[in-house]
Amino acid sequence: QIQLVQSGGGSVQPGGSLRLSCAASLGTHTAACLGWFRQFEGKEREDVAAMGEDGKTWYTATGRFTISKEHANNTWYLQMNNLSPEDPALYYCAVDLFFNCGRWSGFLRRKDAWGQGTLGTVSS
Repeated sequence: QIQLVQSGGGSVQPGGSLRLSCAASLGTHTAACLGWFRQFEGKEREDVAAMGEDGKTWYTATGRFTISKEHANNTWYLQMNNLSPEDPALYYCAVDLFFNCGRWSGFLRRKDAWGQGTLGTVSS
């Protein structure tokens, strides 16, 4: 069974940081590409960052966001720094088990599983 479990998130003050986690249980599969997405209220989900199996990273956001992976526990992270009141959204991770990250219609060609979503808010 393929499963992504997210944790982290919460509320920070403007300029603060959050780190989101995405722990993957992939059975016999490996993640060809793991991506992070965000969804603003009333908007479509959009790409934020992705990491391929080769470790190459992809970003749409500015240098404030960093994707990383801890191989020992098959967990990916999204570090978000210098958060602003424009950043609050639902953040999701998703995995493509077959295709490396690239410039498809987004960074992932397929989304074989999604995390449950994590809310990140910024309040002064």
